Amino acid sequence: MNQPPEKNRLAQETSPYLLQHQYNPVHWYPWGEEALRKSREENKPIFLSVGYSACHWCHVMEHESFEDEGIAEILNEHFVSIKVDREERPDIDGIYMEAVQMMTGQGGWPMSVFLLPDLRPFFGGTYFPPDDKWGRPGFKNVLLRLAEVYRTRQDDLNTNAESITANLQQMGVVTATKGDLKSEWIDQAAKELTERFDSTWGGFGSAPKFPPSMALMLLLRKWKRSPDQELLKIVEITLQRMALGGMYDQLGGGFHRYSVDNYWLIPHFEKMLYDNALLSRVYLEVYQATGSAFYRSVVADTLDYVLREMTSPGGGFYSAQDADSEGEEGKFFVWRPEEVEEILGKEEAEIFCRFYSVTEEGNFEGNTSALFIQKPPRVFAEELGITEEKLFDVLQRGRAKLFAERDRRVKPGLDDKILTSWNGLMIGSMALAGRILEHRPYVEEAGKAADFILNNMRDERGLLRSHREGVSKFNAYLDDYAFLIVGLVDLYEASFEPRWIRAASDLAREMITRYWDDEGGAFFFTAHDHEQLIVRKKMTQDGAVPSGNSMAALGLLKLAKLSGEAEFAKRGEGVLRSFGDYLGRAPAAFHMMLVALDFHLDSPVEVAIVGGRNGEDTQAVFKTVDSRFIPNKVLAFKSEASDEDADAAVPLLDGKSMVDGQATVFLCENFTCKEPLTDLEKIEEALDSS
Repeated sequence: MNQPPEKNRLAQETSPYLLQHQYNPVHWYPWGEEALRKSREENKPIFLSVGYSACHWCHVMEHESFEDEGIAEILNEHFVSIKVDREERPDIDGIYMEAVQMMTGQGGWPMSVFLLPDLRPFFGGTYFPPDDKWGRPGFKNVLLRLAEVYRTRQDDLNTNAESITANLQQMGVVTATKGDLKSEWIDQAAKELTERFDSTWGGFGSAPKFPPSMALMLLLRKWKRSPDQELLKIVEITLQRMALGGMYDQLGGGFHRYSVDNYWLIPHFEKMLYDNALLSRVYLEVYQATGSAFYRSVVADTLDYVLREMTSPGGGFYSAQDADSEGEEGKFFVWRPEEVEEILGKEEAEIFCRFYSVTEEGNFEGNTSALFIQKPPRVFAEELGITEEKLFDVLQRGRAKLFAERDRRVKPGLDDKILTSWNGLMIGSMALAGRILEHRPYVEEAGKAADFILNNMRDERGLLRSHREGVSKFNAYLDDYAFLIVGLVDLYEASFEPRWIRAASDLAREMITRYWDDEGGAFFFTAHDHEQLIVRKKMTQDGAVPSGNSMAALGLLKLAKLSGEAEFAKRGEGVLRSFGDYLGRAPAAFHMMLVALDFHLDSPVEVAIVGGRNGEDTQAVFKTVDSRFIPNKVLAFKSEASDEDADAAVPLLDGKSMVDGQATVFLCENFTCKEPLTDLEKIEEALDSS
């Protein structure tokens, strides 16, 4: 009888990614004092492997190398092997990814980096095949060579590590600029994006194409300020192409991570919470700007996917859905014509397959097809000689039947840890969609997630980073505070419950106390009482998610308008000034920071509404506000003139009451208000000119 494989130390962890490696013959350690002490006491170098649960090539390297007894033996004899989930420890990931990029000119996951016992890096890379191939050195040979070099040439390694660490310490040094904050930086970023725009397929540059959410948000704001319709066209072409491609799950809603081609056809199939939060927000903004039902449906289908597949019953949103199922990337999502015919019957299957580009040859591995729309329904219906109505009926029935059949397949793995920062992004998008689409359950789920974090993901020092299976752990990072603050402000603007502004204000004060750099300005990524690593970083550029400083600036500036706390405005502007030199030199790397700058420079309009919460006149006012794309505004509401709780939390409401018993709108700038308005046409005119 076969004995079950022995577990390693990762069996005691809660991260799904670490638990995936608990049966490896490698003697893995989680990052912590036990592993670091072993390295020092035994004078062994550290092999640091960093990845995440939805990473396809992380799974490949595990299967090829970490499950291999021979490779495990080399690692166990010559190295202390540490496995890190980059989503739990972005501080470790960020430092050593910069080192790998410095050493190799590229980065990615899995990250494989080798450290001296004092944690300074001396060699690194990403994926290594087990043996030499594809022009990459084999992992086994790399390990044997490094073990030999460590034994015989430690002085050389020490010199190399010293140089790398010195460069790491110089990178990301931020000092405040003394000049003006300039709208020209926004203009320059928009110009660069326009020059890189793919006018046929949307997006910027060439494959691989990542969803450019923050770039599109910035272009929308630039379009709002200017008469240049070309900017809106760029945004719309990109969003339409993404939503028609295999990048978007045509059956279940939600976006995959990125496209491997120029056409948004074949994605890497993992779905990340942050992508779907950022994309649903930009589709929502374009829905406001255009009124197109197409964008509305993408928002609704994406958020419905999140509620169905990525939401904890107790509150909070999960992190990711894997690319792989049954050991194959994309298997859950792709189709063959015969499968479709068996489900739909020959006649409807032929229409469905032609519309969604399901062919015998396929467009993916194994002659399978990712669903991909090449022609507008009107054109397609004309070619078939059927009405659009019949086409929609066939497609709707087909999607429902295929979705039900797909649901019986083995599902991709789910990373069900709850991360504070990514939840902050989804709380904001879900809440605003609930208000703008008039779908109350979205607001309620956003509130449930916020309550879960505030009640369960804190300790005596402040927020915690990660939660899974009843355990909250790891000190929060700047992203956790900043993203959650923005999410809570959005949640207030959707629910108008004053407690969310109070919670956001409390977190903002904590963030300033724990992360602000009094000497250089802006915020550190880690708190003042965080574990000391070889470098204390300020994350500067936006990446797959906005930088913490970008969101901190935006959140503080918005919160200042609602809470009336001047300190928040001072710190928010201080962040922008700290990054002024960067914004002037390389605006393309700071799209979300430029969104915050646009908010700051635009003298945001402060909209205060007083009325009966469920009154028809109040609802008409909300529809008037929500049907307009006014990104640089804050919105406050109270149902009665005597609502002391609302007045205290949001001074913008203080002293304001209904005029003649009607829903009344006050438009203000810098807490100076114009005459109150009750007439809907005048409200529309005032909003359009704001």
